[in-house]
Parts: sequence; C-alpha cells; structure tokens
Amino acid sequence: MPKALPLILAGPVLRKCTKDCFTVWLALSQRPESIKLILSAESDGVLFDQILTEAQYQSVRIGKKAFIVLLSINPDTPFPQDTFFDYQIGFEVDGQSKTLTELLPELCYDKQERPGFYLRSHLKKVIHGSCRKPHSESKDALAELDQQIAKHLLDEQERPDLIIMSGDQIYADDVAGPTLRAIHKVADLLELSHESWDGSNPSDNNSLLDDQCCYYKRDELLPKNKANQKMLDLFFGGSQKPIFTARFSHNHLITMAEMMAMYLLMWSPTLWELVDIDEKCIPEEYIETFRDELTLIDDFVGGLQAVQRAFANIPVYMIFDDHDVTDDWNLTRGWEEAAYQHPFSKRIIGNALVAYWLCQGWGNNKTVFDELLEESREVFEEDTYSPEELIDKLLYFREWDYTVDTNPRIIVADTRTNRWRSESSSNNPSGLMDWEALSDLQQQLIHNDSVILVSAAPIFGVKLVEVIQRIFTFFGKPLLVDAENWMAHNGSANVILNIFMHTKTPQHFIILSGDVHYSFVYDVSLRFRENGPDITQVTASGFKNTFPEKLLNVFDILDRALYGRRSPLNFFTKRRRMSVRSRKPEGLGRRRLVNDSSLGVLLLNKDNDVETEVINASGKTTRFIRKE
Repeated sequence: MPKALPLILAGPVLRKCTKDCFTVWLALSQRPESIKLILSAESDGVLFDQILTEAQYQSVRIGKKAFIVLLSINPDTPFPQDTFFDYQIGFEVDGQSKTLTELLPELCYDKQERPGFYLRSHLKKVIHGSCRKPHSESKDALAELDQQIAKHLLDEQERPDLIIMSGDQIYADDVAGPTLRAIHKVADLLELSHESWDGSNPSDNNSLLDDQCCYYKRDELLPKNKANQKMLDLFFGGSQKPIFTARFSHNHLITMAEMMAMYLLMWSPTLWELVDIDEKCIPEEYIETFRDELTLIDDFVGGLQAVQRAFANIPVYMIFDDHDVTDDWNLTRGWEEAAYQHPFSKRIIGNALVAYWLCQGWGNNKTVFDELLEESREVFEEDTYSPEELIDKLLYFREWDYTVDTNPRIIVADTRTNRWRSESSSNNPSGLMDWEALSDLQQQLIHNDSVILVSAAPIFGVKLVEVIQRIFTFFGKPLLVDAENWMAHNGSANVILNIFMHTKTPQHFIILSGDVHYSFVYDVSLRFRENGPDITQVTASGFKNTFPEKLLNVFDILDRALYGRRSPLNFFTKRRRMSVRSRKPEGLGRRRLVNDSSLGVLLLNKDNDVETEVINASGKTTRFIRKE
C-alpha cells in the first residue's frame, strides 16, 4: 500500500530575511485554503500573527499534487536587529489546521520549539560556496552547515548569519542514473505537468520515458543532420574537457517535470522516502554504473535531513551558474546561436530557467517577478505545460541580479545572461558581464564603504589555469577547458579592473566566488596608488565536488613558480596594475589551493577586517593565514 503524500514536499527554506522583509519558500502537495504566519523576536515578542493575504502568499501549480509556495511579508516598521527570531506557519487544508512544527518537528534544534534565525545589524559570519553534485565521490559539506548552527545555536558571536550559494546548486546536465530514476518516480507520484515539444523524437514526456535512450543515452536523442550537428556537439559533446576531466550529459534533464523534481529531491529527504529506486528500464550495459552511483546517492540522501533543518534556520541566498541550466551555458556567441536556434535545446534551457526562477530566483527578490508571475500564471494552471511565450520572456529577462541591504551590503551579480559577446569571433569566450551591466554594477557599488560582491566565477583566478584556457581559446577550443574567467574577454576584464581603480570604489571590498572546485583566498591591492581599496577574494568550491588531486597539485606548484607576487610574468597579464597575494591554508605546507568539499566561512568585525576559513564535510577547519 503506497504511503500517504505529506503536505510538505520540500522546505521550508528561509530566503530573503532582512529588517525590511521575511521570506520563506516551500513545496506543498496541496494548495491550502489559507496560511497563517507567526513571527516573533526574542527582544520584542510577537511581531506578526495573522493569516496571509494574496500579496503575502503566492503559489504556483507545477502538477496536480505539487505547488511551489512563497511567503513574503514587509513590516510597517523595520524589524529589530541583533536578536533571535522564530517563526511558525499554520496551514488550513481540507478544513483542518496543521502547523509546521507538527508536520516537521525535526526542523527544531534541541531546546528549540520553533525554527528560527539571527538577524544582525552588521554581518559577522557568512557561509558560502557552490557546486553540489549529488553523485560526486566526495562528502556533502552542506550537511555540515546543520552542525555549525547546532553547535552555536544560542551563541550570537559564532552562529552563522546567512549562507550564499554562488552557483551549481543542482547539476541539470550531469545526473546519476538512480537520481534520474527517482526523478521519474516523483514526477509520476506528484502528477507533474505533461509537456510536448518540437525538434526531437521523442517529443513529449511519455514517449521520452518509453524511449530506449531515456537512461544513459540522452546524447543520442537530438537529430544528427548537418543543420544541427553544431548544436548537438556544443550542447551535449561540449561538456568533455580532456585537460581537466571527462564530463558527460548522458542523463541531461529535459522536461520541466524533471527539473522541478530534481530541486525537490536536492533539498529534502521526504520524496526519497516515498519512492523505490529500481533498475527497471536501465540498459544492461549500464547496470554496474547504476549500482555504483546508487551507493553514492544513498550517502547523499542520508545527509538531506540535516540540510533541510539548516535551510529552515538560516537565510539562504542563491545565484545560478552554468550547471543549474547546462554546462558552458552562454560561454560563446557561437554556443548561443547554435543552442537557441534549435527548438529542442531552447526548450531544455528554458525549462531550466523556469525551474531556477521558481526554486531559486523568486526568493532572492520577489518583487521583480510579480509581473512575470501574473502574466504566466495560466501556463502553470493547465495540465499540459506550454511555455513557449514564458521561455521567450525569461531568455530576455535581465533582473536575475539582486542586492541585500545588510552591512556590508551584498551585491549578487548575474554573470550568465548579461554576456559581453565577442565581435571578432563567434568561438571566442564572451565576457561575463557586458558594458551596460558593469556600469549598473558600478552604480550599485559607489557610496558604500564596504561591500560583498558575489561572482560565480573568481574575478582573480589562478593565473596558470587562465593561461591554459587562453591557449585553448587561441586554437578555437574554449569549450574544452571551460574558458569562463573574467580575463578571457578584453572588454569585461578592463572594465571590472577599472572599477577597482575608481576613486569611489568601496574601501573594503570582498569578493565571494566558487565554480572551480577548489578553494583559495587572495588579498588584492593597487600597485601604483596609496590608500586604494582593500580587496579580498574568497573562493570556496565545492559543497560536494572536488578537482583531480594530482592535476591540482601540479597547477599549484607551477602557478607559484611562474606567477608568484614578484614574478616578471605578471607584467604581461591584464591585472598587472594589481598586486595579488595568496593566503596560506594552515597545515598544508606551501600549497595555496585547498581541494576538499567544504563550506567557505567569511569572518568580519566592525572594521570589516576579513578572516577566512573552510570547514570540510567532517567538520575539520582550515584557516587561511594572511601573509605579512
């Protein structure tokens, strides 16, 4: 007899929480008749206790038994700061009242009656990172966030303030067979919306599931004629990178139902417990691979209850990178022309963007999506999902970036859709942000004494890696080495460096980045100007992914030898006006690059002095020591 479907499928995830707003994301199996929110502050008692209005509670139907819900309130007077908050959510469903803590008592820590968070007037401890691939052989460091909150639950000095996830929260393009099997079971269980498309055979959900290429052979689904061979090579084959590692898209997510089910499975153990992962439909030649991956997935699922509890007790901010959509997304103008001119690849990319909007972007900055939601509501209310117009709007949407009015102010950049496309060659890497976006960024930066800028890719990368990428780009092969760095495009490189040189640039400048699957910290200053900004770049990656160890060790040694601080080779680089000094990870000898699944930790004081460390999945802390 099948288990009853619970009301809460995933979440709650605390999203944007400041003195001016409180936001929670949820996935539910029913649309409640009403939702009540109680929000209390330790210093001021109950601040909000009422049934939410339509403006404060919005839901999107993604299937007959699945709804994405966002709760968001704005107080008449700012919330108090430097105090603990707790919250309770009440659901009226089928005439019965149910509370969040009745449904999910495991969200509360010891001696805690409700989930909650600490709202600080000046950030002291920020957690960050990126790159969480469920079937990576490394452990999931995101589960360690739960232990960090539990350990410092009532310690206002040590408890983390918030977490920033700077990309690759899911891997839509790199999915394990057992995960894809679970996705299809969830889609069936929740009766997620049916979908059909052009440009491919199979051409709808059902025929895709019945196709012999559904598991481990999806790279064979696109038609292979001369007109779209370039698109096929770029979209599926372009993910192979011999210089670094082999990456495959044989189980690439395609449908909206698959994308949404993936998100629900990444942040909560609930749906994993309701489905059986069997080997049905798995081709015989992949059974052994499937079983090996299942061991890794079982380990991943074992940590999801900790992740769910952590996300209910700390504000979470997110921005996409390529794997949230597909590998090398918008890397070159040629890639864009090939991918968006074919209806099938355009649909896959569009579905990933719709899913990102509903599961990530919406909670970052709700108001910029209000008009889009109103215009597209009919798309979700129908049993058959027909998103052509919605996808066209999202592909031209330019408000994925956002700010958080904390102290220091957080500015989160969109480095994926505002690309500075190369005019000289369609095969050259695009700049991560175009001139207009960089101009807007500069306006956001001025008049601030200190900022935290979130860039998915490091602005100051490991120079040797950038040189290798430049060599491959010269020979027309940027896709082979992920030539996604700020210095790869002259226009965006010069503008971002000039922003640092500008006299109105914040004096205290922190860059948070990820993407590269190893961690490092740079202190950057201007070579030829006194009293320039203090720039610290903290790169933490990944939550559950690592770099090939032997190769990274070679890169570390050669980069220190060739591009040390006093090396004359630095004068031939675009950042020659900058002095870049790497911090030493404690206990790793001469190494500067840390290769371990971990949480990045940014520690700040009132003077905005920056200390950094990483905490791996086992709880071990590695500090980065500033060189005097």
